This record gives sequence, C-alpha cells and structure tokens, in this order.
Amino acid sequence: MGRPPGVLAVQGDFEKHLDAFAALGRADALEVRSQEDLEKVGSLVIPGGESTTVGLLLERFGLGEAIQERAKSGMPIWGTCMGMILLAKDIEGLDQFRLGLLDITVRRNAFGAQVHSFEDEVKFKGMATPVTGVFIRAPIVVRTGKGVEELADYEGKIVAVRQGNRLGTSFHPELTGDNRIHEWFLGFEN
Repeated sequence: MGRPPGVLAVQGDFEKHLDAFAALGRADALEVRSQEDLEKVGSLVIPGGESTTVGLLLERFGLGEAIQERAKSGMPIWGTCMGMILLAKDIEGLDQFRLGLLDITVRRNAFGAQVHSFEDEVKFKGMATPVTGVFIRAPIVVRTGKGVEELADYEGKIVAVRQGNRLGTSFHPELTGDNRIHEWFLGFEN
C-alpha cells in the first residue's frame, strides 16, 4: 500500500477529503502542514479554500517548493477548486503564487460569487454514471497544454483535467459522499 495519502491542511476544506479517504479504508491519510509532513505521504490533495491566502502560506513556509520537488519525483497530486487554481501554470488576469504543475490556464470564480454556488450532475470520463459536482466560486479551465486530458465539462466549460498523475477538478467531490474520484486518484500511486 505504500505511504498514506495526504491532504494539504493549511486552510480550507481538508477534513472532508480525509473523511473520503477513511471511507475507502485509508484512515491513515495525513494532514500536511509542513515539509516534514509532505515527506511522509505518497500522494497529495490540495483542497478548496482561498488561493491567494494558501499561495502566500505555501511560499512563506517553503512548502510550495517542496510540493514542486515531490511532483518532479512522481508524487500524484490532485487539486480541487482552489487546489486546481494553485496547480495551474497560468491564472487568467492574475499574477499570484501558483505551483505551475498542470499545463492549464484557469479563470477564477467562473460561475460567479459564493451566492451562485450550485450542485449538478457532471459526466466524468471513465465513470459509468455522472458524479455530483458541487461548484463553490469554482474556476474553469480556459486553456489546456500538450498532454492535458479533459475529463469533464459542464455546459461547455472544462471542469476536470488530468496530466499524467496530476488531476484538477473545479468542483468538490469530497462534499457528496460519492468517493469514486478519490478511489480513482488512489490508483495513481506507484
């Protein structure tokens, strides 16, 4: 089984990801708050939250650079909502901290403000039935680079992508009780 999965736990919606892993028999999933924590995990989820704040924290404590190094050595990484923003190579109209690990450009808050949050079914490539997408100030992908696979769109807007063992979703699967994407992500580990 290797090292446990990790969930970045500096701010945001990390507990629900830990619950999803526990429901899949991975109660060993760890909260990652430091470079030392990062070394203990075999994969990493970057959850929803506030990308500017989390970016500043990652930069200040050197955790962003450590994540980039682990990614270079093959660690699977999944970003949900804010996490996808931080994984992006480019953020439309902004020059904020980002990890640059997915060759995509994202547009923040593409569906509107918090009050415009919604749930709807999303057809996810490889899943027999749709997943429920919970969209909260969700980004969309407006450009994909070479080797980036589109996994899902919503009303013609790209909301999930994969590039190698890196995954980005605009929506929050951890809020639905449907753990199929978490289970699939666990399979990315070597």
